[in-house]
Amino acid sequence: MATNPPKLKTKMTGNERLQNLKNTFEKKYGESPLFYAYAPGRVNLIGEHIDYCGYSVLPMAIEQNILTAVSVNTSGTIQLANVNPQFKDFTVSCLEDIVIDRDNPKWYYYFLCGVKAIQEKCGIARLSGMSCVVDGTVPPSSGLSSSSALVCCAGLVTMEANQKSLSKLVLAEICAKCECYIGVEGGGMDQSISFLAEEGTAKLIEFQPLKATDVKLPDGAVFVISNCCKEMNKAASSHYNIRVVECRIATKMLAQARGLDSSKLLKLSEAQKELGASLEEMLALVDEVLHPEPYTREEICKVLHITSEQFATQLLSANTLHMTHFKLHQRAKHVYGEAARVLRFKAVCDSEPAESLQLLGDLMNQSHASCRDLYECSCPELDQLVSICLKSGAVGSRLTGAGWGGCAVSMVPNEKVESFLHAVREAYYLPDPRRAAIEKQSLFVTKPGGGAAVFLD
Repeated sequence: MATNPPKLKTKMTGNERLQNLKNTFEKKYGESPLFYAYAPGRVNLIGEHIDYCGYSVLPMAIEQNILTAVSVNTSGTIQLANVNPQFKDFTVSCLEDIVIDRDNPKWYYYFLCGVKAIQEKCGIARLSGMSCVVDGTVPPSSGLSSSSALVCCAGLVTMEANQKSLSKLVLAEICAKCECYIGVEGGGMDQSISFLAEEGTAKLIEFQPLKATDVKLPDGAVFVISNCCKEMNKAASSHYNIRVVECRIATKMLAQARGLDSSKLLKLSEAQKELGASLEEMLALVDEVLHPEPYTREEICKVLHITSEQFATQLLSANTLHMTHFKLHQRAKHVYGEAARVLRFKAVCDSEPAESLQLLGDLMNQSHASCRDLYECSCPELDQLVSICLKSGAVGSRLTGAGWGGCAVSMVPNEKVESFLHAVREAYYLPDPRRAAIEKQSLFVTKPGGGAAVFLD
């Protein structure tokens, strides 16, 4: 695998999207782009809400991506525009510190997260001025990582415009960390697959240290993405960060129960490592130590021997300060169970048994049930869509992404693809005029795509 993001020569002829982007850029700025960069969205096949707990996940890049046309200017500003008129223009000075409003997660603030990450990593005192036009084909707030793809693309653009060179691993790591600027406490899966993806293969993404391993998917099936058409913006709601906080507290409660120094542990994987236990043993420990009823702040403080003020400052995030009850048993049970499912999924892909489709489908179905019942990150629309997908011929179907809306991913045997698409279209999309209007971009077959790259015209 190449270390740095590739620089590719591209031809405008025959590429309508690229030509339209170039035309929009020239009309906007009166000059041609100097280069283009793109970063793909992703679909997570299994391993939901466990990357920020330190566990491996199994995504693949999709063909939909964020594409940006760029020129370097001498105006001392970064000018941002979007081909979609619903996303407004924005200009920021290169002479001042970049300020990101986490209470107002507009599209350009995600872009500026990537800019700020490169500036800080490379120690750039004054950024080069840039003129940019962004075009995205990843449906926003759909669970396919449109926001992280935008952050990654912005990081790549800023690196290139400022003539810096960073490896794909480093880019993935800093782009993962920089989403905290907009208030998202993510784990790094989305940015890692956006940079480290390779065409034709899914990846097992491991953390600490970051590592990507090829996973050959079975030949007898394809993966189909279907959007439930309910949007959920991670940065605009507290659902996502509440789960991060609950896992953080569960880590400390488990550590405390086994006599470990809980003050040093933040992730459920760290508790497992310190105890030298298997995932199965951790699941048993969860049942033994954590009760299923929600914990109050007072109960947690008593167990951890901390004050209410320490609880708020050490364990909560800005948009979870209102929380009074925490479901620790359910969240930890999901994480350890899902981490085990990821490893079993990869093992099946590697060994290719005759019944691999059924085995993988069962793991996907178990994952969705856990997301729905233990992590409570599904929604009625997703549950309905997953049920329809299974009835329509999928051997496995589950929510993908943060949840609370967005997409399902289904594994469908090759011979059933056409009948599957027809049945899902008839049962979920066509009865609802709003869904029917966007059905073509909401229901599609996908295959593993390549990672982020720079294009030179």
